Amino acid sequence: MDINEVVSVRDHAAFAAKHMPELGHDVKDFKVFTWRLTNWKTSEKKLTSDEFDCGGHKWRILFFPFGNSNTPPKDTVSVYLDAETKTLPEDWHACVQFALVISNIHDPTIYTVSHAQHRFIAEEPDWGFTRFSELRKFFHTQEGHSRPTIEENSADITAYIRVLEDPTGVLWHSFVNYDSKKETGFVGLKNQGATAYMNCLLQLYFCTHHLRRAVYQIPTEEDVPTESMALALQRVFYNLQISEQPVGTTELTKSFGWKSLDSFQEHDVVEFKRVLQGKLESKMKGTKAERAIPKLFVGKMKSYIKCVNVDYEYSRIEEFEDIQLNVKGMKNLYESFKDYVAVNMFDGENKFLTQGFGLQDAKNGIIFQAFPPVLHLVLKRWEYNIQRGAMVKLNDRHEYPFEIDLGEFLDSTADGSQPWVYKLHGVIVHSGDLSGGQYSALIKPDRHTRWLKFDDDRVTPVTDKEVLEENYGGPPVLPPAVRHNPVRSLNRFTNAYVLVYIRECAMDEVLAPITDEDIPAHLKRRVDEERLQMKGKKQEREEQHLFLIAKVITDETFARHQGFDLATFGETPSDLPSFRVSREETYSTFKSRVAQHFSYPENQIRLWVVVNRQNKTVRPDTPVPENEPTLTVEIIRDLMTGNQKDLRLYLDIIPDPSKPDPPPQSAMIFLKHFDTSKQTLLGVGKVYMLRTSKIIELAHVINERMRWTPGTPLKLYEEIKPGMIELMMKPNLSFAQCEIQDGDVICFQVDLSVKETRDLKNQGLHSDPIQFYSKFNRSHVRE
Repeated sequence: MDINEVVSVRDHAAFAAKHMPELGHDVKDFKVFTWRLTNWKTSEKKLTSDEFDCGGHKWRILFFPFGNSNTPPKDTVSVYLDAETKTLPEDWHACVQFALVISNIHDPTIYTVSHAQHRFIAEEPDWGFTRFSELRKFFHTQEGHSRPTIEENSADITAYIRVLEDPTGVLWHSFVNYDSKKETGFVGLKNQGATAYMNCLLQLYFCTHHLRRAVYQIPTEEDVPTESMALALQRVFYNLQISEQPVGTTELTKSFGWKSLDSFQEHDVVEFKRVLQGKLESKMKGTKAERAIPKLFVGKMKSYIKCVNVDYEYSRIEEFEDIQLNVKGMKNLYESFKDYVAVNMFDGENKFLTQGFGLQDAKNGIIFQAFPPVLHLVLKRWEYNIQRGAMVKLNDRHEYPFEIDLGEFLDSTADGSQPWVYKLHGVIVHSGDLSGGQYSALIKPDRHTRWLKFDDDRVTPVTDKEVLEENYGGPPVLPPAVRHNPVRSLNRFTNAYVLVYIRECAMDEVLAPITDEDIPAHLKRRVDEERLQMKGKKQEREEQHLFLIAKVITDETFARHQGFDLATFGETPSDLPSFRVSREETYSTFKSRVAQHFSYPENQIRLWVVVNRQNKTVRPDTPVPENEPTLTVEIIRDLMTGNQKDLRLYLDIIPDPSKPDPPPQSAMIFLKHFDTSKQTLLGVGKVYMLRTSKIIELAHVINERMRWTPGTPLKLYEEIKPGMIELMMKPNLSFAQCEIQDGDVICFQVDLSVKETRDLKNQGLHSDPIQFYSKFNRSHVRE
């Protein structure tokens, strides 16, 4: 139809032909519904038409005569097509091509129309045009018309609806929350950057069951996935079988020796196929899977030169893993095969020189002796362009069938006991050009399943038309109504590159289902264990807001700690016992768990809250109150620790619960011993000292604890803050006068003679804790 031809809204066939060109999909139902609107200027802000049926669903028109906007100006008209979804299931959908029209009630050739196509779903039940038209245009006569659209304050609103068949279930799908496994039984592969070509080949191999079974037969019990291509490929295959989500290929590419940037480098799928098959064949040597690759993919051809007038023939037998067929000038696959085996003549001035017969007329050609069970055909879509000085892609149309008989291309000596009929199993599709493109794979996994499209992490059903016509290349085949469009149709850049055929008589063997017995036990065990761990970690992340982590410093961890404070909580944190605790768990329940974990009676432990002090030290500060039935671990963390992410605690062991607690005037002090001979500074526990007692009294306690001779001279140092330790110069001052409090740390060492100090220095060793701490890159130390 001429796009300038005047049509009437009431001439349904002509109007649809002009404004709703066919999209190439089968039509389920077609309906035209007209609703006359009167009293336009005084109508309500939102109007709804009566319901009407089309395609088994109920529809209505939503109309906003003054626009569907909450803000002025109210100068537009809005109109929508709305589906009634209250009685429909949640997964309902309808693919609809529609046009909405507002026309004059007396002259239906005066109209305004907008058209669209949309997948209506429960979450998007209406679709249309918020800015359908400016309101003023309906009340004024427009150029080329004899009257305005709205007359007598009335107009006709018409909906043209074409409900389309959706045989795949994914027509115009947004793929939000799409589940490949649920819809197809298969999952995709994650793209690492530019690994679509690899993903296509892996999915083809996965769906070639005989090959997958052979890969499983390679011994890999002692292998590491990132170092063993065979094990990494086994893991990819097994995960594709059992996973609900797209599968990663990072282990596989690492086993190739690739770095991260290599995954962003585009490769040709045919080159990659040859390399991968070669490596697999090498890995299979000496195993149960030996020769699986050549048995599946390798055929034989004979190149020959045969004299016409004398009995002389020169020939050579060659093996092939794929056949490269010309596309240029070839209408279809059959013509490409005919071209491949076409005979060239050596005659005239170009005769063939034989041994014994001199120059002779001769036939030169290729004939196949055997095709493999799985036949890979490479369509030669790349050629060197002299003008451009570069390789360019041929997007010419080239047809291929679902079934082809290749018997006529075989030598007369070939085995003819079974037909050489091949069924299409897979198509690797390339979209784009040499400088940048994308691969996807179309695969029919077995005889009785539908065709599927494997596009990286997404797997979708496809129609036969998508498998064949849409990937032949060349200009698209347009519906009749679109063919006369003056816009010139260009060749499509998406077309088949590699065809995979399986010999019909071998299909049952090649595609025999994989059983549990085919999968190595060690592979199942390792992958299943990893999946359980990942599931546990995922659940832990999802429940993280319900729990917090409690980390407990003990005398044992303190004795192993070498550094400032009692433990490290920042970078390279100390290895502390940790508990995952419900935020609502009471302190009494938690304390019971801790006591049981460390094998102490509950009355023999006391937990102190560890806090961040203003001077950036991390120290035990306050014992957690006992006998508070409503006290939860979250309250302890929030109120007693300054709302730290984790709850940090110190486990105080009470040697004899029958004895009274240390008096309130005492301070809990932690001791560290600097051993000059071992060059270590390690915790040796804690002591309770009365705040009124003198610093010198601590020396007696230390000598006794270390079992040194009474009166052994000591030097005492206080850890003030990170990077600052001080020698305690006034031993006759009290702990209170020195501002020593609960959780403070005092380091001690045996007092050295001048000679001992000099000897240590000469050996490059530290003679006191201040020097020792300097190796931890403390920014501020003083003596």
